[in-house]
Amino acid sequence: MAAAAGRSGGTVLLLCFSFFALVTADSPYRFFDWNVTYGDIYPLGVRQQGILINGQFPGPDIHSVTNDNLIINVHNSLDEPFLISWNGVQNRRNSYVDGMYGTTCPIPPRTNYTYILQVKDQIGSFYYFPSLAFHKAAGGFGGIRILSRPGIPVPFADPAGDYTVLIGDWYKSNHTNLKARLDRGRKLPSPDGILINGRSNGATLNVEKGKTYRLRISNVGLQNSLNFRIQNHRMKLVEVEGTHTMQTMFSSLDVHVGQSYSVLITADQSPRDYYVVASSRFTDKIITTTGILRYSGSSTSASGPIPGGPTIQIDWSLNQARAIRTNLTASGPRPNPQGSYHYGLIPLIRTIVFGSSAGQINGKQKYGINSVSFVPADTPLKLADFFKISGIYKINSISDKPTGRGLYLDTSVLQVAYRTFIEIVFENKENIVQSYHLNGYSFWVVGMDGGQWKTGSRNGYNLRDAVSRSTVQVYPKSWTAIYIALDNVGMWNLRSEFWARQYLGQQLYLRVFTTSTSLRDEYPIPKNSHLCGRAKGQHTRPL
Repeated sequence: MAAAAGRSGGTVLLLCFSFFALVTADSPYRFFDWNVTYGDIYPLGVRQQGILINGQFPGPDIHSVTNDNLIINVHNSLDEPFLISWNGVQNRRNSYVDGMYGTTCPIPPRTNYTYILQVKDQIGSFYYFPSLAFHKAAGGFGGIRILSRPGIPVPFADPAGDYTVLIGDWYKSNHTNLKARLDRGRKLPSPDGILINGRSNGATLNVEKGKTYRLRISNVGLQNSLNFRIQNHRMKLVEVEGTHTMQTMFSSLDVHVGQSYSVLITADQSPRDYYVVASSRFTDKIITTTGILRYSGSSTSASGPIPGGPTIQIDWSLNQARAIRTNLTASGPRPNPQGSYHYGLIPLIRTIVFGSSAGQINGKQKYGINSVSFVPADTPLKLADFFKISGIYKINSISDKPTGRGLYLDTSVLQVAYRTFIEIVFENKENIVQSYHLNGYSFWVVGMDGGQWKTGSRNGYNLRDAVSRSTVQVYPKSWTAIYIALDNVGMWNLRSEFWARQYLGQQLYLRVFTTSTSLRDEYPIPKNSHLCGRAKGQHTRPL
């Protein structure tokens, strides 16, 4: 899985080591060398142009341990710019490598870029994906797992095996055709199918009777919430996006787009094959796909009806979400219990309310937040800050409350103060389930309910053991509230995980601001950064 970085990346690494020697000298390094190419794939039985990493679809997993430095040398062999982002990896003090266009210049065709990430104070299950040009609809994604350091207790025994399970909806059309449709201002049709680890049928998980296995399930799709289940097997939820949870048993699990979960399953049935099922939620037509849980020595194919799951029931999903809670006594990435940080006792400094918007601008479909449909600037916003280039964007170009105005275009950036504690409420007045992700952070999901959020809604908040995660769903005609400790300086993307909506404007950037120039607060721009737009010709400062 890990390989020494080669070709031109080796020189880049030498330039970068001096920086990490200052701050991460005691943390191990893991090296990856990735070649990103186009290739033919057939996930739904028809030939498509896929995006492969080292010839693989999905891409290779990243295996790491808390505080590891990940040196990922990415060679862009496509004929267009390319970026990778790291869903759930916080990139503390270093939004320059976050892999979104607002922070990072794309990797030009036939060149490479070496990402230098540190999985600082994190554990858990995450994934990476391509963030530009609707590339996510072609592949280029893979799993990320961050294991606990030796000596840090984990609240369950080591499993016999540890599987990445990437589920997601999929189209038969090439990503270029889907992007062109969106660029013409048209909505996308419903997806054509669902994949499990890149396959519409036949993905296999091998087990031995009597043993317990960990499944790291991530919804890497484009829009649909999915329900995941295994015939005749129950799942014990143990971790959500870096938080050890109360170990609740579920017969099926809703995984909303962008989310990641870890479950344990025990192979306690007769040795044969069993269906692994992923099906769409809250859709007019239910799309279903199956894989196989195969016991060692099995000679019997999966049989019987495919196990059914919930379809359009909102209350079922809401009740399950409320049942997911933090294990307060378990250690996280550090030996102290997760419950030692009493988030419910910290005074709120600010409340921000974000409401989704949908409509047309100049005859084309657009989406937005608080009436602003995001337009990418000609230069990454973080680079504009670093090089003090004026005119790229305006601070607070989006309101912190819904305005009721019609939808309009702007490069929406909201400034928030470093080392403050805030509340964000996501309001969803539409008839779809929405899902939001915030880069650079995890947050406490303190409440969700139907109707209109009011200050009195806080009376129902969970201020003791709410789950901490980085992606959260908002049900139709409902709201979700989160608490965030703003302890990570940088420019961080907040977006819809419904990828067409994100592409057409339902995103913004939180500028977590401090006047300090200390390395303890934020690292400088990496010396190997590509520069683009109006940042071309600038020189990165010495480290």
